[in-house]
Amino acid sequence: MLHASFYALLVAVLICQHARAAAPGITGTSFDLTAQADRISQPDGSSVYSWGYGCRTAPAGFSPANVPGANCPGMQVPGPTLIVKQGDVVTVTLTNNLPEAAGNTSILFPGFQVCAAQLNSDGTCPTALTGVPGLLTREATHGNSVTYSFVAATPGTHAYYSGTQGDLQVEMGLSGAIIVLPTSAPGAVAVPAGCRAVQASLPDGQPDFRNAAAAYNHPSACYDREYLFQFSEMDPRIHAQAEQEASKSCTQPTGCMSVETEPYHPAYFMINGRSMPDDMDPNYAQQYPHQPYNGNPHMHPGELVLLRVIGSGRWQHPFHEHGNHVRVLARDGNLMLSKTDATKLAGPLLFTTTTTPGLAMDGIFYWTGKGLNWDVYGHTAGDGSVCIPDANGYYTVNSNPPAPPNAPNYYEWCADHNKALEAHPFGNVGSGGPVTLPDARLFTNGAWYGGSPYLGPDATVRATSYTGTTPPSGTIANSPTSEAGFAYMWHSHNEREITTDNIFPGGMMMMMLVDPQAFTINEGN
Repeated sequence: MLHASFYALLVAVLICQHARAAAPGITGTSFDLTAQADRISQPDGSSVYSWGYGCRTAPAGFSPANVPGANCPGMQVPGPTLIVKQGDVVTVTLTNNLPEAAGNTSILFPGFQVCAAQLNSDGTCPTALTGVPGLLTREATHGNSVTYSFVAATPGTHAYYSGTQGDLQVEMGLSGAIIVLPTSAPGAVAVPAGCRAVQASLPDGQPDFRNAAAAYNHPSACYDREYLFQFSEMDPRIHAQAEQEASKSCTQPTGCMSVETEPYHPAYFMINGRSMPDDMDPNYAQQYPHQPYNGNPHMHPGELVLLRVIGSGRWQHPFHEHGNHVRVLARDGNLMLSKTDATKLAGPLLFTTTTTPGLAMDGIFYWTGKGLNWDVYGHTAGDGSVCIPDANGYYTVNSNPPAPPNAPNYYEWCADHNKALEAHPFGNVGSGGPVTLPDARLFTNGAWYGGSPYLGPDATVRATSYTGTTPPSGTIANSPTSEAGFAYMWHSHNEREITTDNIFPGGMMMMMLVDPQAFTINEGN
C-alpha cells in the first residue's frame, strides 16, 4: 500500500490529463490483418522499433460506435481488438509484411477450434489449408498470407498472439484481444434478466459506451461500464537488435535474425501498449498513431465496472485496483459458477488481479462509499439534502420516493448521510467528525481530483479555509461546478513496474476516477 503523500504527488503530476476510456475495437466476422514493423513511443521520449498486427483493409465497423476518431492503422500495439458475437464464424486473414529477415509469422487463438482456411458452408475444415506448416499452427511466409477460421463458441475476453518464435515475436508486439459478446439466439446479443440493453443513452441521459448488456449470458454478469487492460513489458535491447537485423536478406522460414531474447531485462511496462501518463490520454489520440488504446477507468458510485484483463507479455504482473477488490467472473471465457447453485458466482475476490502470460480474466469492480464513515457528499443537517435508503441502504431509483437518476448524491450510502468528517471544519460542513483537515492550500488539485474529501459537483468549495477557494484563488484547474471526484491509483505492486526506464512515476499505472452522478462521463471525446 503506497503512502498518501504519493497520491498527492501523482495527482499533481497528472494535473493536465483527461479521463477517457472504454473497450474499443473493430467489429465484423471477417478481418483482414497484417503484421508489420513501425515505431511506438514511450513517455521518456524513446521511439522503439516494434512489430504489430494491424488492418490491411478497413474493418466492417468500430465499437463502441459513438467514439469519434476511431481507426485501425496498418500496425498497432497491441493488435486490433476483435469484437464478435458468440456463435459467429470468424475469419482472420493475416498477411506477413514483417521484414524478410523475421521469417514466417502467424496467430494463435487459444480456446477456439481453428481451421487454417475458410470454413466450408457446413462448418467443416477443408482439406486444402492456407499458409505453410509451422510448429504450433499454419504460418504466413514473407509477403504472403494465411487464413484462420473458427466459431466464436465461448463468450468473454480472449487473447491472441503469434505462434511463431514467440520469445521474439510476442516481445516485439504481436498480440491482441478478442471480445466475444454473449448471445441468447443466433446473432442476438444476450440481455440477461436484470441487465440493461445497450442503447444510445443510459437512464440518466448520459451516453452508453458498452459493447453488450452483460459479459456472459447470466444475470450476475451485468455491467455498466467496461475496460480492457492488456499488460505487457518490453526489453529495448531486444528491439534494438531486431532493428539492426531487419535489413538482412533471408528466405529461411525461421528467419535470419540473430537476436538474444535472454537474459531478459524489460525497461518498459505497458497497459494497452502505453505507459503512464500516456495511457491516460484518449483512445485514438493522434500523438500515438500506433498505440490507439488507452487505459483509464472512470465511473459513478454504484456502477458495475467490467474489467477485461489479459497478460500479454512474458512476466506476471501483480496489478492492484485501489478502492475495492475485484470479483472474478471468468477466466479464458469460462464462467466461474457455484457447483451447487448455478445462479451464483464462485469466482474469488482479488486484492490484486495478477496477470498470467496468455491468460484472460473478466472481473467486476464497484465503488459505493459504504464504510468510509463520513458523508462523502459533504451534506449537513438542514441543507435540504435527501437520502432515502432503498432495501440495500442506498439512495437509488428503488428508494421510496425514488431518487432521480441524475441526483448529485445518487447511490449515496444513507447511513453516513450528514455524518461529519471534520472536527474543526471550514465552509459549510458541520463539526463533530474524527479528523481535522489540513489547510486548503495544501490540498492537491487538478483537472480530475477535487482536492477535497467530498464527492460532488461543488466538492472544491465544501472544505474552504480563509483563502476562500480550494485550491487558492488563481490556481483552480477544474471548475467547482464541474468534475470533482476521487482519484484512486491502480498500479502494479511490483514497484519497478511503475517506472519508465527506471524513471518514476511511469509504467503500469493509471487512475480510477469516481465522480458523482451529476458529472457526465463522456468516453467519446
